[in-house]
Amino acid sequence: MTDTAGDQPSASAKTPSRARLWTECLLLFGGVPALMLATVGMFPLFPVLAVLAVVAVVLLAATPGFAWRELREGGLLRHWRILVLFTAVSVAAATVLTLWLRPEWFLAFPRYAPERWLLVMTFYPLVSALPQELIFRTLFFRRYGVLFPGTNALIAANAAVFGVGHLFYQNPVAIGLSAFAGAVIAWAYARTGSFALAWALHAIGGWSLFTIGLGRYFYHGAIPS
Repeated sequence: MTDTAGDQPSASAKTPSRARLWTECLLLFGGVPALMLATVGMFPLFPVLAVLAVVAVVLLAATPGFAWRELREGGLLRHWRILVLFTAVSVAAATVLTLWLRPEWFLAFPRYAPERWLLVMTFYPLVSALPQELIFRTLFFRRYGVLFPGTNALIAANAAVFGVGHLFYQNPVAIGLSAFAGAVIAWAYARTGSFALAWALHAIGGWSLFTIGLGRYFYHGAIPS
């Protein structure tokens, strides 16, 4: 079975200058979070995320050497050890942090709002994790990876921008957990090249947080201390 034309790397795309790439990168991963923080509550989160995902698609299409088939490569089940370990660590960490910070929130979502919890479990991977991974992993690595001196620096930068991308939640728990999860997902993506794995890890992390109790830190707005 041959690849379609859309799957082929672009041969005609002009290589952007480093200055242009830095400008794009800073605007997308610094300017946009700053704007969202300054306008908290003014714009619905998911439409904004959808617009950014469209921007990511356009920029990826203009990225020399990128092919859409890369989103299908790398596999998922072959990385089952990473999936199992990440699930165990996510559940354990979420449990410890919830019982430490807000024990009254422990398992409150599935216990007291099971229908709403089920909706989150169903749609979170599609409307949140998927576009975020396209933006923060595929776009960041494939278009802006050349700006960093090596894999470790790229992973560290990716973890930082993922944390910054959650500034509008206005609480250190959301920012810190996002940066930590971003580092792990970035490492997995850099190691395997699997978009499916990055997407699955993001979904598992979200499921763990919302089920066990820390999901309230990721609501649109500040969580009182």
